[in-house]
Amino acid sequence: ASLPAPGAWNMAVDEVLHQWSAQTGRCCWRFYRWSEPTLSLGYFQEYEERLQHPASGRCAVVRRASGGGAILHDAELTYSFVVPLTHRLAGQRRALYEAIHATLIELLGELGLAAQLCGGRPRQQPAGQPFLCFQRRADGDVVVGDVKVAGSAQRRNAGAVLQHGSVLLSRSAAAPELAGLGELLGHGLEVAEFAQRWLSKIAASLELQWCEEPLRSAELQRAEALVATKYAAELWIRHRGRPGPS
Repeated sequence: ASLPAPGAWNMAVDEVLHQWSAQTGRCCWRFYRWSEPTLSLGYFQEYEERLQHPASGRCAVVRRASGGGAILHDAELTYSFVVPLTHRLAGQRRALYEAIHATLIELLGELGLAAQLCGGRPRQQPAGQPFLCFQRRADGDVVVGDVKVAGSAQRRNAGAVLQHGSVLLSRSAAAPELAGLGELLGHGLEVAEFAQRWLSKIAASLELQWCEEPLRSAELQRAEALVATKYAAELWIRHRGRPGPS
């Protein structure tokens, strides 16, 4: 797991790993946290939509490369998983969502929560959906009763698929309308243990073997460049890298 970091860095590292997977033909799983409460906008969301959510008005903002609704990254655990398109797991978009979420559902069952996949809803959300991702429901989301506790989104390039997602651990003051696992369980979670148990289940279910590797110097430099030129730039955050109206 990575140390807590600013939103722009987290998004830049995801992009670096996405490119790395396409180039090397290898998979990589990454857990990460955020150094301050941060609102990540889905790629297609307009920046001005954040005005719909006053509770997060003072939070830092970053834009993801994937779609979906905004996520308030605070009392939650974020993951990213990159898979080369030549890998058996990359073939069907829904299958990858369900494979990852099934392992989370198994872990939550061991903790005493009866979670399941949300079914029968389109993943491409029409206009007029709630601003926050965790107030939306899409096929493959993880729900406990009527509470959404985890969701994921994907981005594909010519050589690999990036899937990143969020598990809501507990309620945040910057998104007080959303309950998390802590509220459902009646107690908090030890995050490192939770992440390790989930990672073990993923390896067993997907027949993968993990080995811990730090980012290399060239990858760190590439991430730093992406922070400066893209993810921390107002042009990307407000306009997806396209000039806005004058």
